[in-house]
Amino acid sequence: QVQLVESGGGLVQPGGSLRLSCTASEFRLERYAIGWFRQVPGKEREGVSCISAADGSTFYVDSVKGRFAISRDSAKNTVYLQMSSLKPEDTAVYYCATVALPHRDIYSMLPLEDYWGKGTLVTVST
Repeated sequence: QVQLVESGGGLVQPGGSLRLSCTASEFRLERYAIGWFRQVPGKEREGVSCISAADGSTFYVDSVKGRFAISRDSAKNTVYLQMSSLKPEDTAVYYCATVALPHRDIYSMLPLEDYWGKGTLVTVST
């Protein structure tokens, strides 16, 4: 069972920034495409962004394009999600996962494991 750990969430004002981290202790993240998802209570979990394993290509859903940036630091075995110009509608619990990206379509992103970590809560509010 692949276990990833998310961190970096918190309370931020609209227009602010946060950087989320996704780490793993028992395998190398660089071998996998890694995706970020988010979930608001009462709603389905939605994919947000992905970084490919093969060439480091990045993908974003339209609602975060231009505001979020996903990246890898292989030395630290960490994938980051830099979030800027945050909006109240970005408020959610954020999760990372190993993923498949059929047709390189972010809207088709699927988690490889049927397991989710605790996630990290991002609250955008005044």
